[in-house]
Amino acid sequence: MVVNVEQGTANPSVGTLLRLSDALGVSLPALVEPPTPQQVKVMRAGAGATLWTGENGGRGILLASSNSPEALELWEWMLMPGDSHSSEAHSTGTQELLHVLDGELTITVASESFTLTLGDAMSFPGDEAHAYSNSANHPTRFTMTVLEPGVGASLRTENPHA
Repeated sequence: MVVNVEQGTANPSVGTLLRLSDALGVSLPALVEPPTPQQVKVMRAGAGATLWTGENGGRGILLASSNSPEALELWEWMLMPGDSHSSEAHSTGTQELLHVLDGELTITVASESFTLTLGDAMSFPGDEAHAYSNSANHPTRFTMTVLEPGVGASLRTENPHA
């Protein structure tokens, strides 16, 4: 897959990017965002990394992130009617929080499903398989925060002069 991505013949899924970042011992944002020497990062409207697109026009955009000491990500999602996104379990201890801004969202965590509407919020363990879907007839928008504790910690603690 990495060779195909390098050659521009394939686009990796969010799941593939997460597995690659885990294998490299870095957070997803460290893998997909351009490096910046500044502690303060401003992400202008429309400049986030679109890391998922749905068959019906939905999208998942990584808006902002932090890498120290844990990976903390802020996402904006839009699911068009009929769109769904399934996610494998993330690294141990991962937590997700989301807030529905518009529409209706069904979230399945392990084998339990929850339906949220405008203004509803939810937190759940991201280290369980989960999925987001929109079965309504209008778009759904939500923001999501993902905390992955200890991602890349082994690389940060290595001696850089060794």
